[in-house]
Amino acid sequence: MTAKKRNSTAGKTENLEDSPERWGNIDWEKAEAHVSRMQYRISKAQMKGDKNLVKRLQYLMVNSFYAKALAVKRVTTNQGRHTAGVDNELWLTSEVKMEAVKTLNVGIYRAKPLRRVHIPKRNGRLRPLSIPTMYDRAMQALYQMTLDPLQEATADPNSYGFRRGRCCQDAMERLFRALSRRTSATWVLEGDIRGCFDHINHQWLMENIPMDKTVLKRFLKAGFIFKDRIFPNEEGTPQGGVISPTLANMTLNGMESLVRGQFNRKNSKVHVIRYADDFVITAPSKETAEKAKSIIIPFLKERGLELSEEKTRITHITEGFGLLGWNFRKYRNGKVIVKPSKESVSSVMQKVYDIVLGTGKARSQEEIIGELNPILRGWTNYHKFVVSKRTFGRLNAYVFETLWRWAVRRHPNKGRKWVKKRYWHRKGNRNWVFHTEDAELMDIRDVKIRRHFKVKGSMNPYIDRMYFERRNAERRIRLERGFRDKSIAT
Repeated sequence: MTAKKRNSTAGKTENLEDSPERWGNIDWEKAEAHVSRMQYRISKAQMKGDKNLVKRLQYLMVNSFYAKALAVKRVTTNQGRHTAGVDNELWLTSEVKMEAVKTLNVGIYRAKPLRRVHIPKRNGRLRPLSIPTMYDRAMQALYQMTLDPLQEATADPNSYGFRRGRCCQDAMERLFRALSRRTSATWVLEGDIRGCFDHINHQWLMENIPMDKTVLKRFLKAGFIFKDRIFPNEEGTPQGGVISPTLANMTLNGMESLVRGQFNRKNSKVHVIRYADDFVITAPSKETAEKAKSIIIPFLKERGLELSEEKTRITHITEGFGLLGWNFRKYRNGKVIVKPSKESVSSVMQKVYDIVLGTGKARSQEEIIGELNPILRGWTNYHKFVVSKRTFGRLNAYVFETLWRWAVRRHPNKGRKWVKKRYWHRKGNRNWVFHTEDAELMDIRDVKIRRHFKVKGSMNPYIDRMYFERRNAERRIRLERGFRDKSIAT
């Protein structure tokens, strides 16, 4: 039997699943295993350059019962499951979910317009957000399963946004390594793409994204409804779409190899680190950084994109620059120190203020603790891999001062000792613990500073699964043992 027939036969065998009649009877482990096998084969075929096999496997995937079930599960378990599109439909019951699995990708697909809303940004401006219907979200999730393995097979090694097994801390650690030595690059190009999701050229996507062109066109040309008016989509991908991050990554893949290919191999100080549409290019001189910028401009223009003049700048490392909520700066002693940025600290302090003194004036102590803990835990866990011990101390003091103002306001006729005894108690060796019988405010000073170990850029999560499983296991062990690295935690 030839390899072509063997692949075709194997694909047909994998697609003959027993479809359960009820949502609760679906074997999710079996579904995950089936889809993982298909994604492994898609990514492997892409790396070998076998486009015909990729197309056949994609067809089997989008018509697979288990893939459809996982697509429906994804859109009915995420944070947006209670947000409806223009049809006002939600998939909340098991019966509705099962019916969605049976009808997904059946017949001629016609995407409905998206519901346009605006959400505030940190700078006070409004960001447009497009919300597809539940059915359109599930269709995008289904086709995203076939695209992501292709994206991983062709991704830039130092691209970290919206990718499996990669995170912001990987980008931070890679940038730290590129700048931390005394002989490292001293200039950086801080790049920001203006409205990346909103301006990607549709024609470029249609010509370069390897998926069903009819379905892709439906996704891109669905339009949106705002204030009871329908508007067409002539460019860009919807920011609320499940498939949009993958399309954006595939659009920007190739930027790193293009830039590095323009400089000789001896000039290893030129590095491209990208997270979604934000990127940093290190350079040994200002002229090199300007040349790198001139290389990127036509690359983006071909895709309908351009750099934001406001946010794109060339900076010397001694002046410091920001990325992903951190500030990177090299000091006179030659050390590069990464700290939480002032904007990030101000943002979390504002959240604390709003909870305690804004909307929390009439709330109980337990309710205040319940709202503060997730915010403080999430923020400190994000920043605990950089030099943030002093910042944690300042934040801890601010939280205490804000809570003290809240407590004194509640009891203006009581003395300070009474207020302290009412809300702060002794626990172990600590005498000022803000807690009740059922809830306790986390102590930020307990969060230890740890070193993050960057993922290897060449690893593919669909092919090198053992590496990612071992990496996650080792990371858990290091956290349990309280691993500390003095080169970062100074």
